[in-house]
Amino acid sequence: MDDNTIKLCKMIRNRSDENRQAIQSFPKISGVLSPAFSILRQELDSLIRVIYLLSLKNLTERRRLINSTLSGKKWKISTTKGKLKEVTDRDMIDQAQNLQGWTQSVYKFGCSFIHLSDFHNHLEKNPLSMLPELEKQNILKHMRNYHDGPLNDNPDIEELSRYLPQIFDKIASNLRCYLEQLEREESIEI
Repeated sequence: MDDNTIKLCKMIRNRSDENRQAIQSFPKISGVLSPAFSILRQELDSLIRVIYLLSLKNLTERRRLINSTLSGKKWKISTTKGKLKEVTDRDMIDQAQNLQGWTQSVYKFGCSFIHLSDFHNHLEKNPLSMLPELEKQNILKHMRNYHDGPLNDNPDIEELSRYLPQIFDKIASNLRCYLEQLEREESIEI
């Protein structure tokens, strides 16, 4: 295995460990909802990047992107016309969505808490009620499938917040598995 792949995996594991410590340090998640969602979003960011790397069968290209990360450069890939195109979050989410059906919902909902928006008014208005019905149902479906709840079709933010540690654990667990695959220089079919 390439030394820089080892460095990247170690860096991602360290970030994940810090994120886990941060999530666990909140005595009551509903009291720090925006920071908790930011942490989830960071963990998901690592996950979608690792999935994207695993989707690249060309190890030379994969290593080039890893080296870009370690040298502080943005990821760029060649287009069919031979030009370089920046890899966007959307590109990575689309790859991850094909593999993990829940990544888009969590990512989008998490972003609502990163960028200042009406979602930060969660003490006054339930953020879940501000989502389009289909998006809300997708989130509830995934939460029920992976975390056995919430049972209520219109959970308030207090009820939703109880599931954030479980959601974090699901993302982190998947991340650990994918990091092991990355270290073994495996690829995944998307």
